Amino acid sequence: MSAERDAQLDAIAERIRACKECGLYEQATNAVPGYGNVHADILFIGEAPGYNEDQQGLPFVGKSGRYLDYLLDLIGMKREEVFIANMVKHRPPDNRDPRADEIEACKHFLDEQFAVIDPLVVATLGRFSMEYYLGKRNKITKVHGQPVYREGRAYYPLYHPAAALRNPALRWDMEADIKRIPEVVADVRRRREEGAAPPDDSAPPLTDDPPEQLDLF
Repeated sequence: MSAERDAQLDAIAERIRACKECGLYEQATNAVPGYGNVHADILFIGEAPGYNEDQQGLPFVGKSGRYLDYLLDLIGMKREEVFIANMVKHRPPDNRDPRADEIEACKHFLDEQFAVIDPLVVATLGRFSMEYYLGKRNKITKVHGQPVYREGRAYYPLYHPAAALRNPALRWDMEADIKRIPEVVADVRRRREEGAAPPDDSAPPLTDDPPEQLDLF
């Protein structure tokens, strides 16, 4: 089973590296398909690669990545035990936010990775990935750390690590939210084993707030 999943993710990654469905590839050095465990319980989804990611072809390897490693260490995990991806697979110029058309062009790759991994918890990092899975919601300052149970898994919105690095006041919340993840994973696993789907949470009210712009570094 692992070999089959590895092969599926490798095939997706090769298609990502050859992708020209949007213009981001034109200025990128490397595509950043994603990295991690094909059997991961937790799928972390950020927004877009930054400079260091673009250079190495790996997600979250700069300052934000080091902070993510620290956060994982708080719950006794390493990045090799989770899977880390982004909404778009090439770096936007000057680390700007990904545009809606770029997310649209890239989303099928993320959907395919999602289907192969079948995570228990989808931890969204930042506003863009949160909106992709949960729709337009209240500000992340209101919904962070609140799991939404749907489709036999939990969607768990988190601040982007870069936001916590820029604003130390967010670090307490970020770290408290991370520490709750094992509890959420255990809850979803128990419900799957019992054959009881987690209840669908009612969605927070929609807002017209524009996505917050988060620099990756």
